[in-house]
Amino acid sequence: AKEQGRRVVAVGTTSVRTLEFTSDDRGRVASGTGMCDLYIYPGFRFRCVDAVITNFHLPKSTLLMLVSAFYDRQRMLDAYAEAVAEKYRFFSYGDAMLIE
Repeated sequence: AKEQGRRVVAVGTTSVRTLEFTSDDRGRVASGTGMCDLYIYPGFRFRCVDAVITNFHLPKSTLLMLVSAFYDRQRMLDAYAEAVAEKYRFFSYGDAMLIE
């Protein structure tokens, strides 16, 4: 997709970590096996993934840090505050969002 100038939209945070862990500096993904020890947090430089579809994660989780890497952390926290106020459902069986 990257070589053709297309965007990569990951579905889920596990997909984000996998694609980023296995991609090179040009965003090309290589197949293989191994243990992923990648920690994604605000300031992370994405090589492959442009956006993610994910659910609302629990506060103080590493997954909240990961989604904050896509979007300004304070604005992400503001979005979460609105989700709480509007009674969105959190975690695995809750509402989802597209973050670019």
